[in-house]
Amino acid sequence: MKRVCERCGGDLGPLRKGPTPRYCSTRCRVAAHRARQTVPAPLRTRDRWVMWRPMTKAPVQPTGKAASSTDARTWSSWSRVKTAAHKGYVLGNGIGCIDLDHCLVDGELTPAAAEFLAQLPPTWIEISPSGTGLHIWGRMPEGRGRRYINADGLHIERYSTGRYITVTEREFAGSVRCLADLSNVS
Repeated sequence: MKRVCERCGGDLGPLRKGPTPRYCSTRCRVAAHRARQTVPAPLRTRDRWVMWRPMTKAPVQPTGKAASSTDARTWSSWSRVKTAAHKGYVLGNGIGCIDLDHCLVDGELTPAAAEFLAQLPPTWIEISPSGTGLHIWGRMPEGRGRRYINADGLHIERYSTGRYITVTEREFAGSVRCLADLSNVS
């Protein structure tokens, strides 16, 4: 049986003693590791992370003490929360999120949500904890949050400061691992 690289399919050569290699080169190993990073780098590199309690969605620190979406002393690094089942990101400093509620039915977009997404530039989108909504992440100037229903009946929330948004890492189909400019999206 031929042994091949898990990333590129290249030949791994003859069987040797010791652990069986999974990749043909350092380049493939690093690329495979980066591909597993679902959260885009602009979020991972900023210390704006909290965890949250499942029943209340109240933000907490890794220590279990209360966290605040407006007090940076209660936020953590990605490395402290990345393995947590319930983590969130505190918006601000140019990072915002558009939250679409009840836009997925049996995993499929509603027509209004499909039309809304078709107008967006490629950006990171993930499925909300309920499984029926989407979080659309991007770059936005800080401003007042807004909740509204658009002309197609889509429930939209737009936040860019003073809030945290849950992070599920359940990427929506077609999502990319970068943050687009969503300043003019309404």
